[in-house]
Amino acid sequence: MTTAPLPTALSPSRASDFLQCPLLFRFRTIDRLPEAPSAAALRGTLVHACLERLYELPADTRTPRTALSLVDPQWERIRTRKPEVAEQLFPGEEGLADWLESARTLVKRYFDLENPELLEPREREMRLEVSLPTGLRLRGYVDRLDVAPGGQIRVVDYKTGKSPHPRFEDKAKFQIFFYAVMIWRDLGVVPARLQLVYLGDGSVRWYDPTEEELAAAEAEIGDIWARIEAAGRAGKWEPKRSKLCGWCEHQALCPEFGGTPPPLPTERPPM
Repeated sequence: MTTAPLPTALSPSRASDFLQCPLLFRFRTIDRLPEAPSAAALRGTLVHACLERLYELPADTRTPRTALSLVDPQWERIRTRKPEVAEQLFPGEEGLADWLESARTLVKRYFDLENPELLEPREREMRLEVSLPTGLRLRGYVDRLDVAPGGQIRVVDYKTGKSPHPRFEDKAKFQIFFYAVMIWRDLGVVPARLQLVYLGDGSVRWYDPTEEELAAAEAEIGDIWARIEAAGRAGKWEPKRSKLCGWCEHQALCPEFGGTPPPLPTERPPM
């Protein structure tokens, strides 16, 4: 039996990976296998950067025109930081103009959903790292944290894709409740609202959680970590076949598709 050191903290995305497929969690978190860059994920990074910068401006200048003017300079910052990704996705800038236009569409659509002139977020891209009473450490980034004059907290998460059918919204709901648990444990306050802003189709979904619901979410997170620890002790990371396998880049290493996973590493994965 071969075991490998586990990460020292759990994030919403890695917890979701484990729920989707324990072997995917292993490949991404323990083996740290490389994955090809995604134009959709990179567009998400660009749009998030534009919305973050938008709230650095004076309220009366937060207009659609100003927001759209942020797209090109933010893209240049990303391209300078990750030139190899830009070249791989847009060799010779092929397809870049259409891709940038799709990002502008999402940025502009944001104004159909909220009026940024009326908002003054307390935090943007807020890094959280908290320890639960059990000792489990959680970490993640909250897109935006709003605090009303009365102290009520709203957690906002931007999604650049379309809103899922209600039957398939569990993943997004789990992630924003994960953030809510971190806020609750860090600040000692139950967020009044959890808001998912879907720029892909211009819709907004929200939840008004109770302390009991956050306690249940915390227990679920603890259960996921217990299962991760059990898999780590056993050295067994079982594949979980689903329709999402079609988007997985690691099929060649997956037993479900005739592959063999590489030997487990012996060093602790970076946080």
